[in-house]
Amino acid sequence: MSFASDTKSELLSIKADKCCQLAELSALLRLHGEINLSSNGLRIEFQTTNMQIARRVIKNVKDSYHVEVDVISKKQMKLKKNDIYIIVIKNKANDIITELGLMNQLDSIYDEPLLVKECCKRSYLRGAFLASGSINSPTSSSYHLEIYSTDESFALVLSELMNSFNLKSKVVRRKKGFIAYIKESEKIADFIRVVGAINALFTFEDERIKRDFVNSITRVMNMDIANQNKTLNAANKQLRAISVLENMIESSKLPKSMTEAITLRKEYPESSLNELSDHSESMFKKRISKSALNHRFRNISSLAEQILEDMNEQ
Repeated sequence: MSFASDTKSELLSIKADKCCQLAELSALLRLHGEINLSSNGLRIEFQTTNMQIARRVIKNVKDSYHVEVDVISKKQMKLKKNDIYIIVIKNKANDIITELGLMNQLDSIYDEPLLVKECCKRSYLRGAFLASGSINSPTSSSYHLEIYSTDESFALVLSELMNSFNLKSKVVRRKKGFIAYIKESEKIADFIRVVGAINALFTFEDERIKRDFVNSITRVMNMDIANQNKTLNAANKQLRAISVLENMIESSKLPKSMTEAITLRKEYPESSLNELSDHSESMFKKRISKSALNHRFRNISSLAEQILEDMNEQ
């Protein structure tokens, strides 16, 4: 099973008070439900390919309204997709529609009477995620959580509800609808905590920590490699300048400071300036600082460049 499926399975095991059951049921029916009117009166139809979610809706309806529902199962022939489960609610349909506010046009979460309590807001988000939410595995290359809706205004309400928990949600258009989404890994973890999937939260955080640790190690290794390459490039330039001086000038005519730097570099061709400074103590019985060595090598390079320029002019 995918991480999203495991998360939804955990959410479906959560027991809720009646007020929270209604909030969760309202979100489920708003996203995957339809209200139909026929000669037999109003009826609500809820569709899902997840049998566990179908059972959850049936349980919430029976617990809250004490009515029986009809369940229809249909086969999807294309691409061997899962069966579709259609839950038909006929009895007390009008009461359910009214209490759950299914016909209300929401412009804000504050318009919904079911969302007064914080626990109900959490349950509403849980229902919305169960209905049409998805979340990338924390082992994937990017973090992403979204809830899909065909209605832009409702996607904005869902985003507003997420942001009441400081989740930094945004809304964007997608094919045939809109999504309220979260991108930051810390905020996705907060969403999982808000809706109550504690085991999924532990899994997400564990994988996130592992991934961040690996990324940190990789960054450090890349920095070390870059620094080593920088050191080697500088050393090679210095060795080339030293070669010019040795071919054109007698070592006895060079200042003692230069000959010391040249001796160190030739003895330790791949060492950094810090390492050369350490080696100077054993080689010359005195410590030559990094800044002093840097100054000496600049003078060596300048002198070598001047010699080459003079040769080119002749």
